Amino acid sequence: MYTHQLSLWQDTTEKSQKQGEQLPIPDAEVTMYRGFFDKNESDRIFSELIYNIDWKQETTILFGKQVDLPRLTAWYGDPGKSYRYSKIKMEPLLWIPVLINIKYQIEALSHTQFNSVLLNLYRDGKDSVAWHSDDELELGNNPAIASISFGATRRFMFRHKYQEKLKFEIELTHGSFLLMKGVTQHFWQHQIPKTNKLVEPRINLTFRKVS
Repeated sequence: MYTHQLSLWQDTTEKSQKQGEQLPIPDAEVTMYRGFFDKNESDRIFSELIYNIDWKQETTILFGKQVDLPRLTAWYGDPGKSYRYSKIKMEPLLWIPVLINIKYQIEALSHTQFNSVLLNLYRDGKDSVAWHSDDELELGNNPAIASISFGATRRFMFRHKYQEKLKFEIELTHGSFLLMKGVTQHFWQHQIPKTNKLVEPRINLTFRKVS
């Protein structure tokens, strides 16, 4: 049993963009595809998403006060596939070509079908997402969450729900694909923490299957 913190920032082997690296995280099934999209394609996709996504500033209630989420968001998907989190209900916008293209590529690799995607735009180091699990009822018992990143590199942190000493970190880089499956959401939370470093914008897409 692991009882120490393990940093997964260093990649010790050369891997092709379509070859996954199973991360050594207990009670989880997490695979990292580094450089899934090459730099040129990642640059193009990032530009398309910045200008073509209908970004919104959502608000939520925290300690009885209405506050802005520390990031911009958007929800796209099949008709009727609404999603609720952080006391926010999101109705899907219609798929656009750039999202469909990404969706088809990750579905072919993961052998998993997705019907919706949550997009987050982290404008700078002050934008973040707090500790959470993707375990909403509409995602099913053992959801597959496909996380694609474009833009600035940010830390992605895991912590075990029941073993407080068990923590992991990895850097999500431009064009990377992180796939979480199986019982991962039952045992782990994850976050993107704030940073005082000067960082450029980052866009993250998490593809899901909503019932």
